[in-house]
Amino acid sequence: MDKKKILIADDEERIVTLVSDFLKASGYDTVTAADGRQALDIFLSGLKIDLAIIDIMMPEIDGWALTKEIRKSSDMPIIMLSARSEEFDLLTGFEAGVDEYVTKPFSPAVLVKRVEALIKRSSGEAITDEAAKKGLQIDSEAFTAYLDGKPLELTLKEFELLLHLYENSGRVLTRDQLLNAVWGYDYLGDSRTVDSHIARLRIKLGDYGASRLKTVYGMGYKLEA
Repeated sequence: MDKKKILIADDEERIVTLVSDFLKASGYDTVTAADGRQALDIFLSGLKIDLAIIDIMMPEIDGWALTKEIRKSSDMPIIMLSARSEEFDLLTGFEAGVDEYVTKPFSPAVLVKRVEALIKRSSGEAITDEAAKKGLQIDSEAFTAYLDGKPLELTLKEFELLLHLYENSGRVLTRDQLLNAVWGYDYLGDSRTVDSHIARLRIKLGDYGASRLKTVYGMGYKLEA
């Protein structure tokens, strides 16, 4: 079977090398670009690209514009990298057609898992028997969640939050506990970050989220088993 080819576009050579090395070690081929123009030229050359990892702030053409150009003729998965995590960046990226958003600094090993999950999802591969069961199923190794057998479109933080709630089903978790578990002890934001992510999770989980993802007023949140 041919190896999947990943386009990595970032003007930081260290990051390009690091991500490329991790992907190659996991069985992928990579092609790299140091700016948006070079990445677009590679894409337009006709080379078969299975997934793109694109930095936002690049010379010549930024990540948003590059994504829009790619989306004119391709629906391949796109992961956007950024040193910032402002809501404006997130919304702009998703509106441009980004599938996943990863904030720097990030774990290369986790990024590879996101690549695996997105390629599996886009190729239409059959999900596991366990995931095909009714209700919520989570594949922590592939960083993918399924609801009634269908993969959920979650950002990395949404997935990590849902996973932590899932692993602690039936327990009430405070906002501080969720912040520390998902964002880390050195996170400088406040508990409203948890609230906004919970709200988005409820929307994406539909009826399941409305009935199972509970707010325990004055305490926090819990996912009912």
